[in-house]
Amino acid sequence: MPLTERRLSRIREVASRRQLDVTVVIENVHDPHNVGAVMRTCESVGITEIHVIYTDPRLLKRGLQIGKKSNAGARRWIDLHVYDDVDHCLRHVKERYGRILGTHLGQSSAHYFDIDMTTPFALLLGNEHEGLSEKAMQYVDANIYIPQVGMVQSLNISVSCAVILYEMFRQRYRSGLYEPKNLHTSSAHAEVYREYLRRHEEGYTGKRAFAHLIHRDALPITEKD
Repeated sequence: MPLTERRLSRIREVASRRQLDVTVVIENVHDPHNVGAVMRTCESVGITEIHVIYTDPRLLKRGLQIGKKSNAGARRWIDLHVYDDVDHCLRHVKERYGRILGTHLGQSSAHYFDIDMTTPFALLLGNEHEGLSEKAMQYVDANIYIPQVGMVQSLNISVSCAVILYEMFRQRYRSGLYEPKNLHTSSAHAEVYREYLRRHEEGYTGKRAFAHLIHRDALPITEKD
């Protein structure tokens, strides 16, 4: 695709609004559509990378599946890091982002409206059946919940992710954190801009190379309609 002035301006604006101090971690999520939906939400609010933990043998054997239709555009702009070890992943995330906010039912927790999301954090989400593992919970600095008044007190993981991240968006937007950064003075955002230009110019789709496996030698990546 030719790099028109309009496209160049769009890439520059998107890169300058990226929230480089926020990420999402998901643990043993079974449904590939949920993985894809989380990726798409993250891209829409300006997150540049997510972390996927697979320690369930069934998931490791199957490999990483991504819901194709739900994230076809987002995969170009999101870096996906895959781990087969909880400690390895969360130590890295803790060092990079500081706070880890968990979403685990049954633990003492705070209303997600009451959490300051204008400072760096990682959002940690468990799977559809068991939630977060005990090992993952050891890294959580604060546990948050989404209030519900229905008979069924649970939300789909991708819905929970979207609800929380758009509260983050609201807080940061009102605080001016989504104002475009000056690419001449923000080296981190300038680096994102250069990387996005490269992906555009090389026709990068993310279908093959968007997932970087941190711990295992090989893990098949497939798409699921």
